[in-house]
Amino acid sequence: MEFRPCIDIHNGKVKQIVGTSLVDEGNRAKENFVSERGADFFAEFYQSEGQRGGHVIMLNAKDSPYYEATKEQAIKALHAYPGGMQVGGGITADNAMEFIKEGASHVIVTSYVFKDGHISYDNMRKLVDAVGKEHVVLDMSCRKRDDRYFVVTDRWQVFTEEEVTPEFLDSISAYCDELLIHAADVEGMSAGIEEDLVRLLGEWGKIPITYAGGVRDYDDIMKIRELGHGKLNVTIGSALDLFGGPLHFETVEQIVQDV
Repeated sequence: MEFRPCIDIHNGKVKQIVGTSLVDEGNRAKENFVSERGADFFAEFYQSEGQRGGHVIMLNAKDSPYYEATKEQAIKALHAYPGGMQVGGGITADNAMEFIKEGASHVIVTSYVFKDGHISYDNMRKLVDAVGKEHVVLDMSCRKRDDRYFVVTDRWQVFTEEEVTPEFLDSISAYCDELLIHAADVEGMSAGIEEDLVRLLGEWGKIPITYAGGVRDYDDIMKIRELGHGKLNVTIGSALDLFGGPLHFETVEQIVQDV
């Protein structure tokens, strides 16, 4: 189990938001925290703490008037911590190598690999051809419907037909180095984790997986360790003191190291 830090960027600012509140129209989102510091500040801090494998997420769509400002912040973070951060948001086979060259250890792909409600293995292959499987992280946001978890796309608003099952995870793991799994129904709410999703992922656990969503206290970290059989990494956003939350960064580090 590892702690994986995050830097979420929206409208050119480092923020923590409620995941399902993000909409492209008007570039709106319900904000939990907005930093006056740039993304490079957080990247330098994570580097000083020896924390690798964190993710920088650009939350604006490419056609947003804020996209370039958001991208600029992401690039600053990558330059501040070369090889130490992953980057996602609008990644395709056409632009993935640009971010690797700017210093990203991995590119994180989301909507690009989903088409008509299903995963596009053609696009996954194109991405692997562009940068290599060892540089690809597949980011899947999951929401519960009828007691089953499905992948959602388009800012967490659209359900795909892809159910998160061991067979599905086996299939997609052939095209990526890691998985980043967002529990979208609890993302940014600091109201508790999706225990059933954590259990499902931990029981599979064949490649590195980072779980994100709902961590509110130190007990939730221990639950992820227990239910995930020690196989899941964890990221914490709104609940972390760096982003105005109650959980101390140093304490989180210590708990993860102890487990």
